[in-house]
Amino acid sequence: MSECGCEKNTSIKCTVDQCRYHCPTADYCSLKEIQVGCHEPNPTVSECTDCCSFQLKS
Repeated sequence: MSECGCEKNTSIKCTVDQCRYHCPTADYCSLKEIQVGCHEPNPTVSECTDCCSFQLKS
């Protein structure tokens, strides 16, 4: 189990160590699903998108 009490979801790869849902033992998210959003009115590259499920580790 990960730090947040969840199993890693091997369908969601993640390298954001600062997120509370990031598995500390592997580069995966521990959520069952995530919400992907956008901060640009007309996205053209991946950098325009965001993981809206991100929560900063405490």
